[in-house]
Amino acid sequence: MKIRDLKIGLGKVNIKAKVVKVEEEKVFVRDNKECKVANAVIRDNTGEFILTLWNEEVSKVKAGIKIKIENGYVNEFQGEPRLSAGKFGKLEIVK
Repeated sequence: MKIRDLKIGLGKVNIKAKVVKVEEEKVFVRDNKECKVANAVIRDNTGEFILTLWNEEVSKVKAGIKIKIENGYVNEFQGEPRLSAGKFGKLEIVK
């Protein structure tokens, strides 16, 4: 799958892309548990997209690396589409 194919509501997303930048993480408490979230911009040869990183993903994703998302999904936050691995997907660093 390519970035140009990503649309809100799409599930079972399998994609490879390069991380262009990672924004500063935000920390919040949900259900008495500390959570981390950060947005990253990913790119392939068809465009750019916002990737939402959660918890341990935040510390392992850096600008300049390549990633692979398996079984991700696209949702909407503040009017913009966002890709996430979510709890059923997987984010891997590609060598």
